[in-house]
Amino acid sequence: MKLNNILCSSLAVLALASCSDKMDYNEYNIYDKDYVSQTFNNVGGFMTDIYNTIDYDYGSYGNAIMGSTTDESEFSVSGTSIDDFFNGAWSATNAKSSVWSSMYTGINVCNQVMDKFVGLTFPDYEMNSDYDKQMARYNNYKWEARFWRAYFYFNLAKQYGGVPLITKVQSPDITNKTPRATSDETFKFIIDECNLVQDSIVNNPSDFNLPSENDNGRACRITVLALKARAALYWASPLFNPQGDKERYHTAALYTKQLLDECKLRGMDLAANYADLWSVNNWKDANITKEIIFGRRIYGSGSNGASNTFESRNYPIGIEGGNGGNCPTQNLVDAYEMKDGTKFDWTNTQEAANPYANRDPRLDATVAKNGDVWPTYQKAKLETFYGGANGQPISGGTLTGYYVKKLCHGAINLTASSKYTVDNHTWVTFRLGEFYLNYAEAVFKYLGSADATSAEFPMSAREAASKTRVRAGMPAFPVGMGNDVFWAKYTNERFVELAFEGHRFWDVRRWKEADKYFTKITEMKLTKNTDGSISYTPNTVTRQWDDKMYLFPIPETEILKNGNLTQNPGWK
Repeated sequence: MKLNNILCSSLAVLALASCSDKMDYNEYNIYDKDYVSQTFNNVGGFMTDIYNTIDYDYGSYGNAIMGSTTDESEFSVSGTSIDDFFNGAWSATNAKSSVWSSMYTGINVCNQVMDKFVGLTFPDYEMNSDYDKQMARYNNYKWEARFWRAYFYFNLAKQYGGVPLITKVQSPDITNKTPRATSDETFKFIIDECNLVQDSIVNNPSDFNLPSENDNGRACRITVLALKARAALYWASPLFNPQGDKERYHTAALYTKQLLDECKLRGMDLAANYADLWSVNNWKDANITKEIIFGRRIYGSGSNGASNTFESRNYPIGIEGGNGGNCPTQNLVDAYEMKDGTKFDWTNTQEAANPYANRDPRLDATVAKNGDVWPTYQKAKLETFYGGANGQPISGGTLTGYYVKKLCHGAINLTASSKYTVDNHTWVTFRLGEFYLNYAEAVFKYLGSADATSAEFPMSAREAASKTRVRAGMPAFPVGMGNDVFWAKYTNERFVELAFEGHRFWDVRRWKEADKYFTKITEMKLTKNTDGSISYTPNTVTRQWDDKMYLFPIPETEILKNGNLTQNPGWK
């Protein structure tokens, strides 16, 4: 566990101003406490370090995203570290421990801020005209640090269950004797911290009234409410709620309704165009940011931090600069309904003859298919069939028949003649679309049916789960669905709406439904016939699953350092 007393400070001012806007991240140097305490900017460097720790997934394991361990996608290059999740190589000595390491590093920085840099007055700057504004921002640091510490603990809890709760700067000797809290204690800690912070953290970073973009990308009150609501839903779910305590769903519904109500008061709503949520302007276009509660800006080596890394990893083979990458499965493609809301059916000869026509528009926004023009600067249509320009047997060619489109900026041109264009990228950490679905799940589980309402919850689960569908141009869910029917439709809607946003890996685990979804994936093998038509042949791929994989193993190195740590079941 990386917890120590090193003080890290950025030399540059944070460029921080709304919950969903951008933030500049800068290199840091190591200084002692006295130096860090001298200026607003030096203390602010700690906040840079904290924001740098916020997770995102543009390729966490050998360029593969976590979705490629699930039924969302399959990575086109075999033998990478992502395969360990389902080929039997995952173990306590191959623990996939980057989250353990990075989250505890972030927690340590948060503890440093709260223990050592609260209550400063910076008297040398009292005569500056912006002193009061700078002090307002500085005094908010302790609440930001406390919130992000709770967020980092949530990332640990969903992965490991209960973990050691380190809440102050302390020596490694003490840290390495700290036992794990239970999962209940850990989730309760996260929720209690959010309740403590929500009324003290800045309501909106623009309240600091500082010029230009000096506060873009900070957490604020609704960010705290979002974490609290998400954590409460996870805690209510079967993985962490084996006794089936319905009151936890009640709490999750209350917290999610609180968030939705406050977002509505701020004028926030679903963006009109689903695909815009991952566009280059998703941090500054008010028509898009109205849905985004918090976005984590990703910085590359290009001008203003722009990059083309994700595009290079995931553009189709056969496109100059493309490497194939994370290829959507047929499982995901089949989840997209017909436009009338009926399930796509391969046994329907009319539908099977043109399988991508008249489908949920989110399919086209998410998946690049045979015959599509993708990336957008291309002129030729994709050929994902065997022997096609973008298919097998080319090394790295799609194994599933598809390439990912969502999250990619299709105008990024990777050809040498274009000088390899780049764009800004913002990972969407929290957005309203997720929380309408979260509310639907919590209310359904608490009230017991899709149409049920109450004085507390005047919006039914069915109405909430229909919000994202209607935005996409799909019909709302019908009145009168039975519970099994609604749950199947709800989980499918979540699969479709949140594809490649980092939810599927955790959703299926917290529902304890991995044996239903993660043991097999389907590839689609396309063959071009002599008459130019395409034949579609599904191929089933079996993946290993063991129930111990609902939680990650505690890294063996941590067990050896701390004799009071206990291993998760099945991983010894």
